[in-house]
Amino acid sequence: MTIVTIGGVTVGLCILGYYLTTWWPGRKALTKDPIRHASSLAPFLLAWAYGCLTILGVGGLIGWTADTALWISNWLGDVALVWGVGGQAGQHAGGPSYLPLTQTGGAVVLILTAVLVALTKKSRHGGAIKLGTWCGICLGTSAGVAGFAAVPLATAANWVGGTVYGAL
Repeated sequence: MTIVTIGGVTVGLCILGYYLTTWWPGRKALTKDPIRHASSLAPFLLAWAYGCLTILGVGGLIGWTADTALWISNWLGDVALVWGVGGQAGQHAGGPSYLPLTQTGGAVVLILTAVLVALTKKSRHGGAIKLGTWCGICLGTSAGVAGFAAVPLATAANWVGGTVYGAL
C-alpha cells in the first residue's frame, strides 16, 4: 500500500477546491433551487467515496491502479511543494490506521468499479466522476476529515458485501 504524503493530500485538496469552485452556482442561485444545485455534486461525491474505498487495501488491478494514482499524486504534490513554495518532500500525512475491506467488501468495490466505468463512458458527468475518484484516492487515507470518512465507507462496503453474499 502506498502511504499518502503531504504532497498527495495537497493534490487531493487542489482537486476538491477546483471542483467546488467550478460547481459553485452563487449564493442567490443556490438558495433559489438548492436541491438541483446540490444534486449536481452527487457524481463527484459518489466517485470520491469510491476512490476512498479503492485505496483501502483493495488488491489486484484495481488496487494497483489506485496505488499508482496515489504515488503519482504524491510525487506531483511533493514537486509542487518543493519547487513552488520551498517545502519538504515525502512527509507522511496518513492516519495511524485504517479499516481494511473484507473479501465481500472487495467484491462490492469490484461491482462499483464496473458501474463507475460504465457511468464514466455513458454519462455527461464523466469528468466529475474522474476528478472525484482521483480526489478520493488522494484523501482516502489522510489523517484529516476526509480520511476519517474512509472508516464508515469501508464499514458500509463490508456490511453490504456481507449482506448480499450472505443472502446468496
